[in-house]
Amino acid sequence: MRISDLTAGMDILTSQGDMTIDVSDICYDSGRCTGGSLFVAVPGLRYDGHDFIDDAVRRGAVCVVHERDRAPMQGVTSIRVRDCRRAMGWLGKRFFGNPSGELCLIGITGTNGKTTVSYLLESILGEAGHATGVIGTINYRYGGQVLPALNTTPESVDLHRVLRDMADAGVTHVVMEVSSHAIDLNRVDDCDFDMGIFTNLTSEHLDYHGSMENYFAVKRRFIEELIPPGKQVINGDDPWGMRIIETVGSQAVVFSLERTADVSVAASSLSMQGIWAGIRGSGAAFDVASSMIGRFNLANILTAATAALSLGISGGHIADGIEKVRTIPGRLERVTGPGEPVVFVDYAHTEDALKRALENLAAFREGKIITVFGCGGDRDRTKRAPMGRVATELSDIAIITSDNPRTEDPLAIIDDIMAGITDGAVERYDARRLYENRNGRGYTVMPDRREAIELALSMAVPSDIVLIAGKGHEDYQILGSRRVSFDDRVVTREALARRKAEEGEP
Repeated sequence: MRISDLTAGMDILTSQGDMTIDVSDICYDSGRCTGGSLFVAVPGLRYDGHDFIDDAVRRGAVCVVHERDRAPMQGVTSIRVRDCRRAMGWLGKRFFGNPSGELCLIGITGTNGKTTVSYLLESILGEAGHATGVIGTINYRYGGQVLPALNTTPESVDLHRVLRDMADAGVTHVVMEVSSHAIDLNRVDDCDFDMGIFTNLTSEHLDYHGSMENYFAVKRRFIEELIPPGKQVINGDDPWGMRIIETVGSQAVVFSLERTADVSVAASSLSMQGIWAGIRGSGAAFDVASSMIGRFNLANILTAATAALSLGISGGHIADGIEKVRTIPGRLERVTGPGEPVVFVDYAHTEDALKRALENLAAFREGKIITVFGCGGDRDRTKRAPMGRVATELSDIAIITSDNPRTEDPLAIIDDIMAGITDGAVERYDARRLYENRNGRGYTVMPDRREAIELALSMAVPSDIVLIAGKGHEDYQILGSRRVSFDDRVVTREALARRKAEEGEP
């Protein structure tokens, strides 16, 4: 595509060079540039693309889009813009032929529940006969292909690229998890959304956003500015959702477990075997059954059902789609069988998510609840002490360990967690000793995550529940700059198998 056609209508400050040159690709990583590429010098959170312009040109870029003044480059077209990120979304949309305009694009945003709702909607849409693609935290998938997810929501040009591949493969509907970072960094501004879902908002990513109000403002902008009126599906049980509803008014489609809404639950039954619920609203009345457990999963089911009803899908297809979702990777995923302690692996890595998981499991407890958790390094430190407090207040035994420490000292992260357990006075701890918190609950520290999981299992009997929280579906651990193989589910099964072998069980 010619540069002049690609940039038509774009906000350009100045341009130099030949605008009739054809562009073969768009890239923001100079290492991916080849002959005929257009390079967008995006200022990133860690690196600035302007520092890599010369490398992009050496690799064959024929056009550079940038924000800063710079000297003309012989044989290279130069385009200066106010905002490279906004420009990249525009360029990606035009280069790939506006693929989102050919698809029914459903965006899900919120702190918790996005992944579960995406799996449920994918199944429901499949039951209704739609070819569906998913872009989310665990992977990107469509037409039998499964691609690794580098980000929950890709950079704008990568997003338009994968949407084009999906459309060309015959996909008709796409369910996409939309992160707050993606909204704030304008990755989705040039997508044509047909529906937007707001699940909830709890404390997370405050290292990036700075405050809950800033975090909320990003989510609200997505729903209010990028989603068509009447296709804004909002959680009426969430106080932040209610603030959005106050702005968009009766145009929103509201769902609620607690009160009368456009779509609600008439009756429900929750057990360790699953969920049964009667869903009512939007002129429909039907029952659903699921093998997932807990009230928060009932809320996820209601979210997906509301969205599906708003898309005109029948109650029968919704019920069938929900029933077929047996488990979701790393989302309260049960990894043990009969005669073993009930072990769940969950992605909960915020105070609210951990609290919800533990409160839901408490409803089914017969013995102890043992929790293994840690906090990620180089991430929001404000959630560490609250997570420590929640884990020790809602568990019989909490084992504090490492998550993905990244470049932080694992023991320093644990000290931050301990501040929420000991009212700010960080004790020197013995990893083999079981302490009591102020409520008489037990806790200890085991920095090595494998040893922490093994310790939890050694304490557990078949009537106990063990929650291993924080990493969920992840099959790796980040230690410093190294990414090593580590999967909570695999480690659990290996530890139980060793215990059986040591006890002489078949």
